[in-house]
Amino acid sequence: MNIKQVIPRELANEDIAEAIEHYLSADAKPAALGFIEALEQCYAHVGRPPGTGSPRYAHELNLPGLRSWPLARYPHLVFYVEHSDHIDVWRVLHSKRDMPAWLLDVAAFDTGDAH
Repeated sequence: MNIKQVIPRELANEDIAEAIEHYLSADAKPAALGFIEALEQCYAHVGRPPGTGSPRYAHELNLPGLRSWPLARYPHLVFYVEHSDHIDVWRVLHSKRDMPAWLLDVAAFDTGDAH
């Protein structure tokens, strides 16, 4: 089984930084570190069998190939698209957000290989 490189977009990195800052501002350094660990585990998972993520939002938003995978123990979803040579992480969003609105912003600027 080939492991694909997981490449987060700028917006995904901003989402990650925002989540970490939230935990740190709440004086929850262990939670911030746990979030990073859960994210690393997620990236390792989607890099192996990327088709295991949920296609729910791909169907809802007519965005073929879009998948999501939840972070273990954290209320966040990682949204990604598989390409022939890598996994393109679009967003890392808190599950309470309006997913369609946040994802359509990315899709509007998608060139198919932005990273």
